[in-house]
Amino acid sequence: MRYMLLIHHGPRDWESLSEDEQKRIAADYKAVSTTPGVTPGTWMEDPELATTVRVDGEKTLTTDGPFVAVKEALAGYLFYEADDLDAAIELASRIPAARLGGAVEVRPLKG
Repeated sequence: MRYMLLIHHGPRDWESLSEDEQKRIAADYKAVSTTPGVTPGTWMEDPELATTVRVDGEKTLTTDGPFVAVKEALAGYLFYEADDLDAAIELASRIPAARLGGAVEVRPLKG
């Protein structure tokens, strides 16, 4: 089964972490990214840099910033080919955001 893991960062500020913590977290992300079956995605810029697009009839409307105010913002994603949901959950639990005030959403892909 193929899964998409959506990585949501919590309110914790990267700069507030010690250099050792930053190195450990970077190593943990690298370990997850090199796990067999993982296709890494890419990191996103902060939600404040987003543009939200809506279409009302024939008119395209844009709004600076994210659609909603959130404590956890989507920061990145990866794809994982796993035997089952339990394996995908185990990988998600190794993603640092899950233990640093954020969350990882595990979503099965169709087809």
